[in-house]
Amino acid sequence: MHKILVIVTLVFTISVSAQTDQKIYDIIDAVSEDNLRDNVKTLANFGTRHTLSDTLSKTRGIGAARRWIKSEFETISKSCDNCLDVFYQKDLVKKGENQRIIKDVMVVNVVAIQRGTKYPNRFIIMSGDIDSRVSDPNDFTSDAPGANDNATGMAGAIEAARVLSQYQFENSIIYVGLSGEEQGLFGGLGLSKYAQEKNWEIIGVLNNDMIGNIAGVDGVIDNRTFRIFSEPITTAETNPEKLANQARARRFYGGEVDGTSRQLARYVHKTTKTYMPEMNPMLVYRLDRFGRGGHHRPFNDAGFPGLRIMEAHENYTQQHQDIRTENGINYGDTFEHVNFAYCKKLTAVNAITLASLASSPPSPTEVSIGGIVEASVKLRWSKVEGAKGYKIYWRNTTSPAWDYSRYVEDSTEFTLEGIVIDNFFFGVAAVGADGHESVVVFPNKILR
Repeated sequence: MHKILVIVTLVFTISVSAQTDQKIYDIIDAVSEDNLRDNVKTLANFGTRHTLSDTLSKTRGIGAARRWIKSEFETISKSCDNCLDVFYQKDLVKKGENQRIIKDVMVVNVVAIQRGTKYPNRFIIMSGDIDSRVSDPNDFTSDAPGANDNATGMAGAIEAARVLSQYQFENSIIYVGLSGEEQGLFGGLGLSKYAQEKNWEIIGVLNNDMIGNIAGVDGVIDNRTFRIFSEPITTAETNPEKLANQARARRFYGGEVDGTSRQLARYVHKTTKTYMPEMNPMLVYRLDRFGRGGHHRPFNDAGFPGLRIMEAHENYTQQHQDIRTENGINYGDTFEHVNFAYCKKLTAVNAITLASLASSPPSPTEVSIGGIVEASVKLRWSKVEGAKGYKIYWRNTTSPAWDYSRYVEDSTEFTLEGIVIDNFFFGVAAVGADGHESVVVFPNKILR
């Protein structure tokens, strides 16, 4: 008898999903330190960009600055087959609106919109401030170069537009220079109202304000750490009954540090640690610096997610200061104090966050959770068009960022066996075919 040896070859079809997207690394590499340096220098050379300064001169004042910014966006648009819609958005602010509006002024923002191919009415916004100031907030004639505060943020928005305009994204991106920040956040207020009038769906606002200083007034030098300020929950809960109900729900179910702005901050943190692990993003659980404000606040007030990205170590001798020398200290926000290698890093942080969000599907609108007095957690969420799958996140209740995750396909519900609902917070994000994720949504309904 002959023995016949039969060799059976088993062929397995393996679905491989890359953890990262090569184009994000390409975007990091494309950010130009030289461009940032040149743009900050140009902005500082307008002498002053005070909101109330000259608007007619071709070389000095906020008028000349905003015309130059608009021309830069228009030049970028020409290089991408007119992919940017560039325009002024403006509002008249009357004298006496506050103590810093000492004459009528037209607050003019410079807006550049890169429309998404699939969701043209969904926007992720990167903003920088056009205006500058000296010690007296009402002094609109003295030199106020505002090199770090905030020519760096404005230059970053222009550079992000240059880099990202070479790609197409499903969602829209807005690059904007906001005016009137130092006089009372009027530019952000005007654009947030404009967004409401146009029924824009805003994924989030990345407000960049001072992204170029590494040497703190305390002597600390740090070129890797930056802060992400975000408020815990939206301040748009104006209905007393609604506010009371939501506060009551948070008391029993959590969510007091899981508003949309806080989830956006975690998204920036996660994206940075994934693609730029050498950086040290700090999640700061506060709207802004203690007792101070920035241009994301008007968007938060309107109910939109928004946060502030900025340096970790400030030098107060260079902020809001007349240019002078006292006791051997050079005061003033001048060009030589800016570290452009650091500015490049924070511009890249913005660019990869914009690209990742603009590439992602929408977040689930509803996420329900159950599992009271059980040893498992049940989650159910609304189906998202264009999502390949979903990622369930959970974290310890004292953790600032998401600790654990589980990917799910072909379903809009899942049970995490052995995970006790009492011990963690949970959320769900949608995942696109290329692996890009939406912002996480904290549960907004209870499964009964």
